[in-house]
Amino acid sequence: MSKEKILIVDDEPHILELVRFNLEAGGFKVIEAPDGQKAIELAQTENPDLILLDLMLPGTDGLEVCRILRQQKATREIPIIMLTAKSEEIDKVLGLEIGADDYITKPFSPRELTARVKAVLRRSAGSEKTENNIKIGNLVIDIEKHEVLVDGEKQEFTPKEFDLLKLLASNPGKVFSREYLLENIWGYDYLGDTRTVDVHIRHLRQKVEKDSDRPVYIETVRGIGYKFNKPE
Repeated sequence: MSKEKILIVDDEPHILELVRFNLEAGGFKVIEAPDGQKAIELAQTENPDLILLDLMLPGTDGLEVCRILRQQKATREIPIIMLTAKSEEIDKVLGLEIGADDYITKPFSPRELTARVKAVLRRSAGSEKTENNIKIGNLVIDIEKHEVLVDGEKQEFTPKEFDLLKLLASNPGKVFSREYLLENIWGYDYLGDTRTVDVHIRHLRQKVEKDSDRPVYIETVRGIGYKFNKPE
């Protein structure tokens, strides 16, 4: 059985060494990039199973690298965990909005990092596919092609956005708590940070609703979470 390949992107040698040691001890194959441009090249040529991407990089920073990878067909589906030394919420929100699957703030526990890597990989490998499309109103969700059409036009969705929309639309009228969505979309307990769900819901509304401030499909259930409505 082949080892899962992890691309680590960081310009700090001691971080690279620490992460490499712990991931290799966990049975992963590790490749490294010291900057954003090299990360993009390796992501395209090595096709890693997951990318650990530092936010603060020389030249092309982590946010831009993430944005570029999500725009390219060959790298669009690769899970990305952002590493950041910053504590400001804006950096975490930006990372999630442009397609990061998770983030972890430095300094971090090697054990926690390894656990998150495994959780994201499990979730990525365990995504279900069917041959059926989900058609609701002016939306068509093609499960097999991993595409969404809004009024007949293809819209770009990050992997987590697609998984979240698929879950909600597959269960119209059912109310999902933020905690449930965290566990079932992200695949582990997100340490109570339910803002992750809110960020992704806001992004979904901007893409599928005619007026994101007056949503028709994705309804907020106050004090609980969200549900998906079938329009009349």
